[in-house]
Amino acid sequence: MIVIMKHHATTQEIAAVVQHIEALGFKAHLSQGEERSIIGVIGDERPVEPEHFELLAGVERAVRILHPFKLASRDFHPEDSIVKINGISIGTSKVIVMAGPCSVESREQVMETAAAVKQAGGHILRGGAFKPRTSPYAFQGLGLKGLELLREAREEFDLPIITEVMSPQEVTLVAQYADILQIGARNMQNFALLHAIGEIQKPVMLKRGMMSTVEELLMAAEYVLSHGNSRVMLCERGIRTFETSTRNTFDINAIPVLKSLTHLPVIADPSHGTGKWELVTPIARAAVAAGADGVIVEVHCDPEHAMSDGAQSLKPDKFAAMMSSIRRVAEAVDRTV
Repeated sequence: MIVIMKHHATTQEIAAVVQHIEALGFKAHLSQGEERSIIGVIGDERPVEPEHFELLAGVERAVRILHPFKLASRDFHPEDSIVKINGISIGTSKVIVMAGPCSVESREQVMETAAAVKQAGGHILRGGAFKPRTSPYAFQGLGLKGLELLREAREEFDLPIITEVMSPQEVTLVAQYADILQIGARNMQNFALLHAIGEIQKPVMLKRGMMSTVEELLMAAEYVLSHGNSRVMLCERGIRTFETSTRNTFDINAIPVLKSLTHLPVIADPSHGTGKWELVTPIARAAVAAGADGVIVEVHCDPEHAMSDGAQSLKPDKFAAMMSSIRRVAEAVDRTV
């Protein structure tokens, strides 16, 4: 349920409503916009009728929210949320590009790729230090050494870092190195990890599970938001369907759907969404046109010998061409890159 305050509601009236909500055993989430304030009632509010709150001073009306996700809902937070990282704002009319190797393999590889990302106009460096792999025999990442190499690249090229965290036990460690913590598709419903990420109060990008619905993605985000960590981004990275011509089926519909349902920034991952480097740029263009707040792609200087995901990685020249391409698309829809 949300309690919508009158346009001229006073600070004292808003505080009184918050206090009343908390006295009933609920949590109150205050969202103050330019014109009016909205107070979210967090908890099982079914026994309480909206009229109960409408009798309070300063209240215009109270409305039940039908969606099971509350804090992620646009009803609670009508305006777009903006996640700020080291001077970069994600969730504005500017499309933010995150790029880098699937896995950190060596210092030379990371530094060379970071230089290419920076030169082409990328904003954030991605790279995996801990890698969840289908096979236990596949390369699992360099771990701490990979985090140290990413930090070195960040300092050298002034690029914030996004990297994956796989377990609650690793959250504190990874947070010491990363600017954005990524929750991968396989861990979207790792609830212990979601709780830990929420408590760390660090920007997070939550990837949609390969067989998860949009609502399930938003409910996973709700776990993080419920701890007071509002710096959450969602990532559409393709879902598993009967189609075998691509690695996954990139759900372009999910971008405008999410933008209508939630105030959280939406990032597109055409690399995992297609699994083929030659399809990355077309899908990146489509994502920008559909309203994605950012794009995350894999870049590797020698993808033929990459230790993971070489087939979907762009070489630096192809990445530069992609950047040029999406700039033109962004301009066509009144946006920038």
